[in-house]
Amino acid sequence: MLKFVVIALAAFIMWKLFSGDQKKKQDTAGKNFEKKVKTGEMVKDPICGAYVPKDGDIRVRNGEKVECFCSYECRDKYIKRLEADGGE
Repeated sequence: MLKFVVIALAAFIMWKLFSGDQKKKQDTAGKNFEKKVKTGEMVKDPICGAYVPKDGDIRVRNGEKVECFCSYECRDKYIKRLEADGGE
């Protein structure tokens, strides 16, 4: 019986150590993401609202403004929207 209690206690301690470490990593990642958004390193995709790196590969220049996109799908939707607005 004592052996079972010791094993259960050791398992509980290990679980607390690992779960605490994961929570710390998630908190740190969240803070880093918020910092990047505030400093302008991450910008919002104008179509779907996802945050993407400002220096990402999928970009479209609209006059002086450069828009960044999360995917080619979002970029294509944006271009179609520009063409529709420009054609009227």
